[in-house]
Amino acid sequence: MKMDFHTHIKISKKSNFDPGYFREMTREAKEAGLDAIALTEHFNTLNFLEVYDFLDAHYPYINDHYDVNGLKIFPGIEVDVKEVGHILLISRRESILAIYHTLKYHLDEENFIPFSDLMDLAESFETIKIGGHPFRPSTPLTQHKPFQLKRLDALDLNGKDLHSIGIEENQKYVYGFAEELELPIVGGSDTHQFLQYGSIVNEFYGHYNTINEVKRAIKDNAFTIHISPDLHLRVRSASLTKKLIKQLMAV
Repeated sequence: MKMDFHTHIKISKKSNFDPGYFREMTREAKEAGLDAIALTEHFNTLNFLEVYDFLDAHYPYINDHYDVNGLKIFPGIEVDVKEVGHILLISRRESILAIYHTLKYHLDEENFIPFSDLMDLAESFETIKIGGHPFRPSTPLTQHKPFQLKRLDALDLNGKDLHSIGIEENQKYVYGFAEELELPIVGGSDTHQFLQYGSIVNEFYGHYNTINEVKRAIKDNAFTIHISPDLHLRVRSASLTKKLIKQLMAV
């Protein structure tokens, strides 16, 4: 099973949810060879719940994922924490919605939830907790206490950062940090535009349908991370296309 752990299906946090854009994104995810994605939309995106209202109305929810024409979509959310940093939470639909309803009181920067409180919240459900892009200059995770970071299930080897920081350099940082924390690493494209799909992919040794199965496979390192040889082209093309779409939306 080929899976991407960090994806978005809105062009930006401030954009409206567009069913046509969603369908295009999921078609292209399959074209890029993906069998599954974690839908880690930002917790403070415009009309977060509209995404799940649409999914519930149009696609079957089986075990812990939506079946979107053969593409497995595992529910998730990307959360900003008070001390700076982004955390990806992936869980069952009802758990993600419950987490979101708690986080409604923490949407503004001055009210972001502390890291430890977010871990407490996530650990009250069966949740995969991933430290997003840990060396991104704007949202690093290195300032957090190691004993808190060890509560995570993995760190994110991020497609966007592999492009901006450099493939070898970013891998060195993330793998070294993960070794210090004794955490696995998973790959996430961080795509908002479909050209970025496939820039980094996790190829699991089996096919999984539940959060527990995926979480166990991460813990067992039962997968291989593949970085596309044309990662820079994919990310650069997606970034330019995203910029153009946002400019057209503003007109």
